[in-house]
Amino acid sequence: MKYAEIENQKELKHLFHKPGDIIDKVAFQDVDLSEFEEDVFRFYFSNCLFLGCKMNEKIKEHIEDENYIFPKLNVPYNIYPNRLYDKDDLYGEYELGNPASYEQTFDKTVYNHFIETGKEADSIKETLARRLHDHSITDALYDFLEKYDEKKVVAVMGGHSLARNTADYKMVAKLSKELTENGYLMISGGGPGAMEAVHLGAWFAGRDITDLQEAFMISDTAPLYKDKLWPETAMQIIDKYPNKGEYESLGIPTWLYGHEPPTPFATKIAKYFANSVREDGLLTIAKGGIIFSPGSAGTIQEVFQEITQNHYLSFGYASPMIFLNNQFWTEETPVYNYILDLVEKGKLKNLILSVCDTIDEIKTELKKFYL
Repeated sequence: MKYAEIENQKELKHLFHKPGDIIDKVAFQDVDLSEFEEDVFRFYFSNCLFLGCKMNEKIKEHIEDENYIFPKLNVPYNIYPNRLYDKDDLYGEYELGNPASYEQTFDKTVYNHFIETGKEADSIKETLARRLHDHSITDALYDFLEKYDEKKVVAVMGGHSLARNTADYKMVAKLSKELTENGYLMISGGGPGAMEAVHLGAWFAGRDITDLQEAFMISDTAPLYKDKLWPETAMQIIDKYPNKGEYESLGIPTWLYGHEPPTPFATKIAKYFANSVREDGLLTIAKGGIIFSPGSAGTIQEVFQEITQNHYLSFGYASPMIFLNNQFWTEETPVYNYILDLVEKGKLKNLILSVCDTIDEIKTELKKFYL
C-alpha cells in the first residue's frame, strides 16, 4: 500500500484542489492544516497518516476516525522533519567572527540534549522520538536520491582526524570537485577530516581551481576539528565563496559522534541519532562505488561491511571498492593485500577492487563501472 506524501503547504493546497470528496492513503508530514479548515471539511479522509501536523480540535475530530494521528513530542528537535537538513538548519545561530556562538546552534543544542538524556536513553519517550526522527530522515533521504542515477552516487570513507593541511585531504577535495562536475553525487559520513574534504571539493564544483586553493589557505590555519577555529574557518570560506546552487553533496553524520561537528559544506545533511542506521544506510546508497581514503578502525570496519554487501550481491550487483593511497593500504595498513588473498583463496567473490594513487586512476575505475 503506497502512500502519497504531502510535505509542505504548497502540496497541501494542490491536494485540496483535486476533484472528488475522498482523500485516501495520504501521509501528511509536519504541515499546518489549520489554515485550510474549510477545505478539510470538504473531504472524507481514510487510511491517512498525520505526522506532527498542526490542527485545531475541530479538524482533529473530523479526521480521527479511520486515520492515524501522530502527535509531536516535547523534545528540542522535530521528530517528523519533512526534508533533509542543511547548514542553516544546523548552524543557523552561528555568528561569523564569534566561534563561541557554536554553543547556541541547533546542532549543539540537540547534541547536549542527546548526552543529557543518555546515548542509550532510559526514557521510552526519548527513544521513540529519536526513532521517529530517524525514520523521517530516511524518508527524506530517499526522496532526495530519486533524482540521481544510483550508479553515480559515490561515497568517500576516511578518517575524521585527517588534517586539512595534508596532501591526502587536498587530494580528496580535488577529486570530489572533479567528480561532482562530472555528474556524480558525492556523499560521506558528514563529519570532519576526509569527510569534510569531500564536501569542500563539491562546494567548489564549477569554480576555478584557484578558488579551492585559496580556501585551503584559510582552512589550513585550523587543520583539526578539535581546533577552536575549525567551524569559524569553514564559515569564512562559505562567506567568501557562497554556494551557487548548481551542485549538491550529501553528508550523513550522527549525533552519536556529536563531539565532531558536522561539515557545513554539505548542501544536504541527513543527520541521525542511530549510528547503525546511518552507517549501513551510507554504504547502501553508494551504489556507484566507495573510495576508501586512509583511516583507522572506523574506516576498516566500513571496508568489511562493504565487502559483505558486494560478496552477497545484496542489492543485485557489486560496486567498485577503490583504495586511495597504495602505500597506506598495501604497506602501512595492508588491508588490501589481505582482501586479495581471500579472493585468491575463493573466500570472497564478486568484488571489484582497485588501489589508486591519482585522481585520473580513480575516475577511470568509476567510468569503467558506469559504462
